[in-house]
Amino acid sequence: MTILKSGSAHWEGPIKEGKGTVSTESGALTSQPYGFNTRFEGKTGTNPEELLGGAHAACFSMALSLMLGNAGHTPKSIDTTATVSLDKVGEGFKITKVALKSKVDLPGIDEQEFDKIINQAKEGCPVSQLFDTEITLDYTLNA
Repeated sequence: MTILKSGSAHWEGPIKEGKGTVSTESGALTSQPYGFNTRFEGKTGTNPEELLGGAHAACFSMALSLMLGNAGHTPKSIDTTATVSLDKVGEGFKITKVALKSKVDLPGIDEQEFDKIINQAKEGCPVSQLFDTEITLDYTLNA
């Protein structure tokens, strides 16, 4: 079974002065502005790293919920942030790290069992598998 989802982007102009919009098939994002200034200068709008971070946090949280459920546990909540590092490397830029930080409210689970499951979720999440970079995980468990 293949699931197909799409996003699209429109760009006009040179890199620094140009501007673009990004949209998603579902309509969750519709013509959201992005550009050099939103990526490198902190201006209003989105950027590829922010979108990747949101996608990674969402995917990881879902993978963790699935794996916990398969082990007989139902979390009350999972709150995850994925901070994507974009660094100048040589003549270009590269995503050099993704730092996952997750807070999980799951009473009654053994901490060793949880540690094993959350690290499996980090490795098994489809978005984690997409990245060719270091992925770190820091978490807080409210057991």
